[in-house]
Amino acid sequence: MNRGRCVEENRRIALVEGWQVAAAAVGSTLEHLEQLHWLPATVPGTAAGALRAAQAWSWDEPRKLDAEDFWWRARISADAGPAILGLDGIATLADVWLDGQHVLASDNMFIAHEVPIELRGEHELVIRCRALTAELAIKRPRPRWRVPMLEHPQLRWIRTTLLGRTPGWSPPCPAIGPWRPVWIEYRSLQIGKIDLQSQLQRIESGDTGILNISAALDARVDRAILHIERDGERIEASLELRDGCWRGEAVVASPQLWWPHTHGTPALYTVSLQLLHDRRTSVVDLGKTGFRSIEIDRGDGDDFHVRVNGVSVFCRGACWAPLDVVTLAASAQAYRDAVAQVRDAGMNMLRVGGTMVYEDDAFYDAADEHGVLVWQDLMFANMDYPDDAAFNASVTREVDQQLARWQARACLALVCGNSEVEQQAAMAGAGRERWAPPLFHYLIAARVRAVGFEYAPSSTHGGAFPHAANAGPASYYGVGAYLRPLEDARRAEVRFASECLAFANIPLESGLPGGASLRVHHALWKARSPRDLGAGWDFDDVRDHYLERLYRLDPTALRYADHDRYLALGRAATGEAMAQAFAEWRRARSPTRGALVWFLRDLWPGAGWGLVDAHGLAKPCLHAVRRVLSPIAIAISDEGVNGLALHVFNDPAAALDARVELTLYRAGQIQVGHGALDVSVPGHASVELAATDFFEGFLDLSHAYRFGPAQTDMIHATLIAGDRRLAETFFFPVGLPARREIDVGLSAIASAGRTPEERVVTINARCFAQSVMLDVPGFIADDAGFHIAPGDSRTLTLRAAGARREGRVNGAVTALNAESGARFDVS
Repeated sequence: MNRGRCVEENRRIALVEGWQVAAAAVGSTLEHLEQLHWLPATVPGTAAGALRAAQAWSWDEPRKLDAEDFWWRARISADAGPAILGLDGIATLADVWLDGQHVLASDNMFIAHEVPIELRGEHELVIRCRALTAELAIKRPRPRWRVPMLEHPQLRWIRTTLLGRTPGWSPPCPAIGPWRPVWIEYRSLQIGKIDLQSQLQRIESGDTGILNISAALDARVDRAILHIERDGERIEASLELRDGCWRGEAVVASPQLWWPHTHGTPALYTVSLQLLHDRRTSVVDLGKTGFRSIEIDRGDGDDFHVRVNGVSVFCRGACWAPLDVVTLAASAQAYRDAVAQVRDAGMNMLRVGGTMVYEDDAFYDAADEHGVLVWQDLMFANMDYPDDAAFNASVTREVDQQLARWQARACLALVCGNSEVEQQAAMAGAGRERWAPPLFHYLIAARVRAVGFEYAPSSTHGGAFPHAANAGPASYYGVGAYLRPLEDARRAEVRFASECLAFANIPLESGLPGGASLRVHHALWKARSPRDLGAGWDFDDVRDHYLERLYRLDPTALRYADHDRYLALGRAATGEAMAQAFAEWRRARSPTRGALVWFLRDLWPGAGWGLVDAHGLAKPCLHAVRRVLSPIAIAISDEGVNGLALHVFNDPAAALDARVELTLYRAGQIQVGHGALDVSVPGHASVELAATDFFEGFLDLSHAYRFGPAQTDMIHATLIAGDRRLAETFFFPVGLPARREIDVGLSAIASAGRTPEERVVTINARCFAQSVMLDVPGFIADDAGFHIAPGDSRTLTLRAAGARREGRVNGAVTALNAESGARFDVS
């Protein structure tokens, strides 16, 4: 779990071939192995993953995997000699044998192990993961508060993921097995602990990057040199051996800084350690780092404000979920693609929550590369964790290993002790003295701060009670689960929403388990609708509530009469609610410093919390939030009797000189006013404009005074630089249109794209076209659910999605406010 493990002198062999897995009764032993039914297995992997591959398990035919023992075995052919057996993570109560000799017992899935072994050719490696239900049945002290999302409160004693063990929202696939790599390594050069810390010193004369290193190295090493490289620039620094440890410091004058992609370039430097020994040279790969400063500014004590390189950053993004919840594994390219999708959506932060797992190094590599900050929870959530010496010792080892992995990571913004422990204690009625467990406020806090990371004891912390949105980080579900009006996003004075805006977001048909034929109240749909255990409602109900508020239609009647329209409105409603909340929070005068949607990605096919479906395809709601989260964006807010305000956001460092045009419409096509103003926005800043300044006379654009009928029912704002439209937004003074026109004059023309896999489609609209969608079999559009102003057009790029049929494809474009759409051909 140390950065300095890739050493060219040493030979590591990943044990990925020839694995088998078998289920067994609780209490099985080595003597039972030949009686078991063995299946092929992938390692790293899980029991559910192997059973799925063998068609012996599925989402819809679950089994209680935690009530079974599972065994893995593999034959190893290895060169003779001393070696290290590495097991980077086994879930969860595990024993390991080599040739029948017990070599390891582990009860923490988040701890990596290295076991010295002696190899002599052919060997058998066996792993047993014991049933968790038997361990949970052991009598232990009861917790001091209840956790509604869990079926078994004594999970608090077991260091394992809650995924698959929270039936209200995660699928029935608890992690069991060697979920992280298993390997052997022949070490001719001994490399011990390596600590690497990147710092940025900012003074008036300029920035200085400093990289400190301390390393426990082989006694044969005569000289050690630290190398830092970027764009052909190479910095070297010699290490000194002091008190048995090699120490050194490399200084980079005026380094290129690492920024979140919204605010600059995420510049990275390659780091390595050159070792001279036995008249030879070896290189230790230390990965990449970046020079940046990150601080959490708590301002008045209730604030929670991330500053990067001294600049205030509005952190927006989502809570991460594993790309494959069954195996917990993904390729490096899959991580790069997923984080690139986040970047392209204008998001600049991901939170790895305490209900998940510690992610693979490839995830942090991708976040470093794409300029996405990471809020990293430790894997604790909601529960009353024991104050026990053995438990604390295991936790200390777990935390230290993770901190070693994350050191010098440019993307890591902060480490958080847990997810919602303080909130759960408070909401369950526990006394105030129990809201701040010493485990998180002292033991873990000291270890995290010792290595220089910013730290928050819980994802909900501060204020009169931990879940108060107007103090510190908090889970904000006023808009969402608590069915508050959209105005609550402003009224609640949210400081930093560590999670928020949970809706059962409807994916496109390909993201539903039954495709287009699946209906909302089908048992399969409802089984996958997120819910709190024991609640008389689910998050489909939450979506329906906002559909009714936004469109003034009865969702139940609509679902009976026109299910397809119900789905279309449901897809649009959650995106609209999220976009309005983010527009409020991003304003310069807002106290909100960040907001992270719960979740980024669905855990399984269905209408889950994710902005992205379980296959990685963006839902319409992701496109809705992208428009307001882009580094350069424009938004409109209703300031009541003070009129409308326009907000121009400019996150990049360069100043923005542009023109804002405001056009007023009535009845979907009649222009009743137009104004324009030039605007200059400094870098890393935003400006607020009064809509009344665009016109000579008084106009009641917000329809607050109500002197007669509304003067306009739609306002279109565009941000233009030269002849290029940078951003646009719409505002509806009397509410979103709910009535459908026969025809809004949609038309579409497709042409060749820049590559053979791309096509370009230009869509025109005679009248206002609302929430426009494209359906082109075999292709994915780069936008969805967008509005088109009267007489305007939009040009989209279509990209081929996997295997598609050759020849001409017939596509369709539809609008939410139109009975008829348009068809076009894609060749």
